[in-house]
Amino acid sequence: MNLWKRIRQLSIGQLFKLGYVFGSRPLLIRPTLRATKRTMQVCDTLYGGAHHKNGKENAFRHALWNILICRNCRKRKKSDKKSAIWTEKITILYEKVTKNDLLDQHMDLQNNSLGIKWFLDNSFKNETEIVHFIQKKLENAQKVTKIEELGNLEKTLIYISE
Repeated sequence: MNLWKRIRQLSIGQLFKLGYVFGSRPLLIRPTLRATKRTMQVCDTLYGGAHHKNGKENAFRHALWNILICRNCRKRKKSDKKSAIWTEKITILYEKVTKNDLLDQHMDLQNNSLGIKWFLDNSFKNETEIVHFIQKKLENAQKVTKIEELGNLEKTLIYISE
C-alpha cells in the first residue's frame, strides 16, 4: 500500500470522491495521513514487504491502520465514536476507490472493521501495546479462499494467502 503510488493510479472520479471527503473534514487530513505513514513504517519494520501481499501481515496492517487513524483523529473529533465513524468512512471509501478484487476487498474491510472495534473496546496506552494486541490476535487469524467462508469469521482477522 504505497500511498502515493495508489493515489497516482486513481481516476479523476476517484480522486474527486477522496477530495470531497477530505475537503469536508480538512482538519482530519493530517492525522489520517500521519496514521497511514506510521502504519507503513511499523509494518515495514516488522514484516518487510510481506504486508503488501494478502497474508497475515496484511491483516495486521489493516487493523493497525484503523486503530491509528482512530487514535490520531480522536484529538480533533474529541470523541472515540466520532473518530471511529470518520475512520470507517475514509477506509471504506479507500477500499471502494482502489477496486481490489472482491475477496481482497472483503478481507480488507473486515480487518479494518476489527481495528475500529478494538479501538472502541480497548483503552490502549501506547503504540507498543496496540502492536502486541494485534499480534496476539494474529495468532488466531484464519485463511479464507471464498467469500462464503467469511460468515462465521466476523470477529477474526482474515487473510488470503500464506
